Amino acid sequence: MKGANMDILIWAGAVVSLIGLVGIFYCIMLALKAKRANLPDEEMRARLQRVVLLNMAALFLSMVGLMMVVAGIILG
Repeated sequence: MKGANMDILIWAGAVVSLIGLVGIFYCIMLALKAKRANLPDEEMRARLQRVVLLNMAALFLSMVGLMMVVAGIILG
C-alpha cells in the first residue's frame, strides 16, 4: 500500500511540474509577443512586469512539482 501512495505522489508531482513548464513557455511567448509589438516604454514595462510575475509563479509550481517527485522517490 505504501508504494501505491508514493506512485500517486510521483505522478502528481510530474503533472504539477509539467503545468509549471507549460507556464514558463507561455511566459516566453508573451515576452516575444510584447517585444514584437514595438510598444512605448511604459506599456512595455507594464507588460513585462506581468510576465515576470507569471514566470515566477510558473517556476514555483515547477519547483513544487519536482519536490513532490523527489519526496515520492525517497519515501517510496
